[in-house]
Amino acid sequence: MPLKIKQDHSRFREIIRGRIKENLRKYIQKGEMIGKKGKDLITIPVPSIDIPHFRYGHKEQGGVGQGDGAPGTVLAPGAVEGDGKGKAGQGEGQHSLEVDLSLDELAEILGEELALPRIQNKGKKNLTTPKVKYTGVHTTGPESLRHFKRTYKQALKRSIATGTYNPRVPIVVPVREDKRYRSWRLTELPQSNAVVIYMMDVSGSMGDEQKEIVRIESFWIDTWLRSNYKGLETRYIIHDAVAREVDRETFFHTRESGGTMISSAYKLCKEIMEADYDTGSWNIYPFHFSDGDNWSADDTRTCITLLKGEVLPKVNQLAYGQVESPYGSGQFIKDLRESFDGVENVALSEIANKDAIYNSIKDFLGKGS
Repeated sequence: MPLKIKQDHSRFREIIRGRIKENLRKYIQKGEMIGKKGKDLITIPVPSIDIPHFRYGHKEQGGVGQGDGAPGTVLAPGAVEGDGKGKAGQGEGQHSLEVDLSLDELAEILGEELALPRIQNKGKKNLTTPKVKYTGVHTTGPESLRHFKRTYKQALKRSIATGTYNPRVPIVVPVREDKRYRSWRLTELPQSNAVVIYMMDVSGSMGDEQKEIVRIESFWIDTWLRSNYKGLETRYIIHDAVAREVDRETFFHTRESGGTMISSAYKLCKEIMEADYDTGSWNIYPFHFSDGDNWSADDTRTCITLLKGEVLPKVNQLAYGQVESPYGSGQFIKDLRESFDGVENVALSEIANKDAIYNSIKDFLGKGS
C-alpha cells in the first residue's frame, strides 16, 4: 500500500508539473503569486484538475434520511435549497487547486520550459570552502573528539574479557586504553557565489506599471540564479539624474521625477563591484531596466565607454531590459545594439508589457552565462 501511495503521489506531481508548464507564461505575468512566497515554497494556482467528489441527485427524488428510500436511490443533500433571495446561476463554479512547490522545483520547471542551459561558471570564479570530514577512529586524540559509543563498547568488551563485568550491577568504567577518538581531515568543497546588481531608471517616465514588470522579472531571475549558485547576493541601485544604492523595498516603490543620466548608475555599479566583489571569486550579473530615454548623446557615449572599459571585462553578463513607456524615446537600446553587436556577455531585451516578460527572461538567461 505505501508503494502504491508513492506511485500515485508521483503521478499526481507529474500532472501538476505538466499543468504548470502549460500555463507558465500566464503564471510569470502574475505579480500576486510572488506575494505568496514563503521561506522555501511558493503557492501556484493550478486550474483544470478534477478532484473526486460526490454527485447528488435532485431534491425531489427523495433520499436516505428524508423519507422512504429504496436500494439504488441517489443520495440527495439534506439542506433546503433556495432560501437566498435573488436569482441564482445554474452553472458549476470553476475552482483551481493550489499546490506548493519549492523554489528549486519552480526553477527546474522554468529551465525546462524555456530551454535554459545550465549556467557555466567562468574561469576561476569558484570559491572553495573548508569542510571537516571524519574519516575513522583512533586511540589518541583530544577529549572534544572522544567517540563515546566506541569507547563504551571497548570498555564493555574489556570488562567481560577480564571477568569484572557484573550483569546485576552493570557499571562500566572506561580506562585510558579504552578511549577512542574520531579522526578527521579538511576537504575543500567547491562553492559558487554570485551577486546580482539591479539598476532601475526611476525618472518620471517610469510609472507603476513599468516597475511592476521589473519586480516580476527580477523574481524569476533570482529564482533561476539561486538554483545555480550556493550563495546569491542582491544589490539595488535607482537612478534619475543621479544614482544611489537602496534596499529592495525602496527599489520597487520609489517615486521620482526629473531627467535621466544612465551613466550615474553604471559608475555606482562599478564602485560596488570594486569595493565588495572580487572578480576572481564572484560571478557578477548586472541587470539594468529603463525606458531608454537618456539625458543626452554625450551621456550615452560615457555609458558605452564605462561598459567597455570597466564593467564588461569583470562580469559574467550585463543584461539591459528596456521597458516600454509612452514617455520614453527608446533610443538607448539602439545605441547599445550598435556598440555591442556580437559581444558574448551582453544581453538586450525589449519588454513591451507583462506578456513580454516570458521571452525577456529567455533573452537574459538563455545564454547560460
